[in-house]
Amino acid sequence: MKVSKAATYSYNKTLVTCFRSGTVSAIVNVSLVIFGISLLLLIVNILYPTISFTKYPTMIVGYGFGSSLVAMLYQLAGGIYTKAADIGADLVGKIEKNIPEDDARNPAVIADLVGDNVGDCAGQCADLFESISAEIIASMILGGALCENNIISDSICSYFVLFPLFIHSMDLFVSTIGSYLVYTKKDNLLLGGGKKSFEKNNFEKNNLSLNLNEITSENLEDPLKIMLKAYFITCAFSILGFSLLCKFLFSSVGSVTNIEDGNYNTTKGNAWIYFSICGIIGMTCSYLFVISTRYYTDSSYPKVKKIAHASLSGPATNIIAGLYVGLESTFFPIIIICISLLSSYYLGIQSNIKNGNDVINGLYGTSIATMGMLSTSVFILSMSNFGPIADNAGGIAEMSKQPEYVRTITDKLDVVGNVTKANTKGYSVGSAALACFLLFSAFLSEVSDISGTTFATVDIALPEVFIGGILGSAIVFLFAGWSLDAVGNTAEEVLKEVRRQFNEHPGILSYNEKPDYHKCVYIISKRALSETFKPGMLGILAPIIIGILFKFIGILQNNKLLGAQVMASFIMFSTSTGILMALFLNNSGGAWDNAKKYIETGIYGGKNSPAHISSVIGDTVGDPCKDTAGPSIHVLIKLISTITMVITPLIASRPNK
Repeated sequence: MKVSKAATYSYNKTLVTCFRSGTVSAIVNVSLVIFGISLLLLIVNILYPTISFTKYPTMIVGYGFGSSLVAMLYQLAGGIYTKAADIGADLVGKIEKNIPEDDARNPAVIADLVGDNVGDCAGQCADLFESISAEIIASMILGGALCENNIISDSICSYFVLFPLFIHSMDLFVSTIGSYLVYTKKDNLLLGGGKKSFEKNNFEKNNLSLNLNEITSENLEDPLKIMLKAYFITCAFSILGFSLLCKFLFSSVGSVTNIEDGNYNTTKGNAWIYFSICGIIGMTCSYLFVISTRYYTDSSYPKVKKIAHASLSGPATNIIAGLYVGLESTFFPIIIICISLLSSYYLGIQSNIKNGNDVINGLYGTSIATMGMLSTSVFILSMSNFGPIADNAGGIAEMSKQPEYVRTITDKLDVVGNVTKANTKGYSVGSAALACFLLFSAFLSEVSDISGTTFATVDIALPEVFIGGILGSAIVFLFAGWSLDAVGNTAEEVLKEVRRQFNEHPGILSYNEKPDYHKCVYIISKRALSETFKPGMLGILAPIIIGILFKFIGILQNNKLLGAQVMASFIMFSTSTGILMALFLNNSGGAWDNAKKYIETGIYGGKNSPAHISSVIGDTVGDPCKDTAGPSIHVLIKLISTITMVITPLIASRPNK
């Protein structure tokens, strides 16, 4: 409401209100992660004062499972809701009845607008909440393991364990600063005197920047450039803060001169330098993910234009081109992940923490890279929330029949919002990949602690272990299939209801009758929740059943770590398959969407042309891919890892002596 109202008198106010609204929810989201984990650590300290502080993180892994479970429900149910409503509103409203998008005559329009909040705002917030929770807990576990494998003082050990909390607290600070850098070059670009001058039509006296009749998308400053500039500055602040924290906390860790009473005494500490570089690698990784996503999903680049051109030949070639773009788009992000993991791992080994396990040192380096990638998560989440807020503002402007220039402003923000949402999905996949690697490493460490033996390798040549991996990959495909089926089933119900209302109440189109919005909202809400059950239970029960089953098979074979080895393989394969599948679904769906919007600018005949109709069909296919199945998959792979860590005591037993 505030954004649509601001669009009547100030472009700058519209942009600032839209972005800062998203920032508020992002700050609350990350703050709750920090508060929840800090509170649990405090409770564990009160209940178990004799336990070593380095063991605390393994006792709060349930927090990660809880966040994963809720993220699954939000992302999956929200994705089903928003895409079923979107398909119902678009196919009947835009295609069959030829009424504008977000038109008040469409019975599914309210459900469509609500779905933007449920799927894109709440779902994305829950996704990043889960990623940050998983990253913090896994990094804490690895930090504790690092301390146990090295002779480090208790005070320094606490720094290794608590370092992720310090980083995300810094994120709150630097991203808040960055949010204040999002504004146009000239205040109140639309009407120089602000709201009061607009109401009085006193334009000349207040130095009007643009004549009302000249307000076009081209004349308005590009919001994406403004946000990217603010993001670069935020990253610069984050690098500075990251390096200062590393220097302050780890300056005494490095070359050892002597050991007295089990404590480090150093004359030269240089571990903080390597850790700082690891953090910078993570930030660079996040930026490259955004660049890769833009290249394959932004209409400014050739891939989306190729899909738009293919639409001239019909829906089939549009879909084929979209599949090509989606499949190709998986390669470069995987290279980014590989380079980031390897470089941060070797930097961790080179951090000069003596008398320890190089593997643990290297893994802690990768955990710091993951912290670096998520060290600007508040700003990234603000950009993600920007999209659905702008979309809703445009819908309100359309339904309230605001002047054309108001819709021009909200459309300008909405187009950019689609780009930021797509970029955030790429960022989420990258963070999920690194977080899952940390969870996998933490799982190995936890199994070693429980079993009393070193568990650092997984032999996939064993038939049982290989089967576990194949099942992990198959679960991802089955989950994606069930997610898409859920959207289709729900959309069918919506289409039937929207068509029924138009057929039984023809006065809706002439504004003589009011649509029953509540009926559509009720149908979608009920079906979205019920359709979530099957894929949701698959993600929860599959790792539990497989882990316990192979645990008993291992007992029969006198191999009590077989269950742990199978689950390690299950995590590895499901993670690698899930990353590729999520990238494919997210990018192909985003490319189809922006190809449609590119044609709507007037290219290849513009709206209602044969090419546009083909692109609408492609976009309809891509919608559940990019907003339901894709985002839900990178929640799934984190859920599998966190569930496995929770059930580790069941599948890893101490060998008989």
